[in-house]
Amino acid sequence: MPVGVVVTENRLVERSILADPANLESKPTTAMQAGQVWFPDSAYKTAQAIQDFNTGEALPLIVLANWRGFSGGRKDMFEEVLKFGSFIVDQLTMYKQPIIVYIPPHGEIRGGAWVVIDSTINPKCMEMYAAEHARGGVLEPAGIAEIKFRKPELVKAMHRMDKQLKWMSMNEATGMVRAEDVALRETELLPAYQPLGEMFCDLHDRPERMLAKNVIKAIVPWKSSRSYFYWRLKRRIEELRLDGTDFVSKVPASMDDKSAYEQLCKM
Repeated sequence: MPVGVVVTENRLVERSILADPANLESKPTTAMQAGQVWFPDSAYKTAQAIQDFNTGEALPLIVLANWRGFSGGRKDMFEEVLKFGSFIVDQLTMYKQPIIVYIPPHGEIRGGAWVVIDSTINPKCMEMYAAEHARGGVLEPAGIAEIKFRKPELVKAMHRMDKQLKWMSMNEATGMVRAEDVALRETELLPAYQPLGEMFCDLHDRPERMLAKNVIKAIVPWKSSRSYFYWRLKRRIEELRLDGTDFVSKVPASMDDKSAYEQLCKM
């Protein structure tokens, strides 16, 4: 089945900036761009590709999403990164073919990237799925722990879970335990409790939680994703045809095979 695919570049990329012909002092330079991040040029390129798949090719779209967000430096803001990011939203809103957003194994969607490719942008055509080891959320677990699970919350968790600290807190008023001993015990436990805080925050970003919050449609294992999305796209194309939408697709509709039709109805 012919489809359009948008894939994230995860590697470090070199961007060549040519010299200005009107300025004799300017020289060509090379800038390094991190992977998994949308820059002004890459965001514009993504929007252009989506537009070509929609208007030029009339193809269903599969997005293998693995973005940590948009680059928010001062130079990127000057180069209108928000403007080009909104172009992606515009193109997804106007898309007339089925769109599948899939977070692959060990991939993640963070920050503004989640806002741009959220399925609520075009609920009639867009669906979001995730693999079993994918992650999704606004902040990374370490960032959430720095905000929601700081040292006071860690100390409360220690006093609630550690037996020795419970006993010391109960006998501190009697004079059997000094306040310095309690503080020393808290300092000993702190390195062990900080990773637990990040792990607790990571539970919110897992696909099971995303499915419970209805931000993804299903958890699709990587091994079966190819056949799953093939039949899912076949069904979505037929649904849009039956719906009478202004829908033109170059995907052939061959539903004569009874077994293929039964497989399609299961998705």
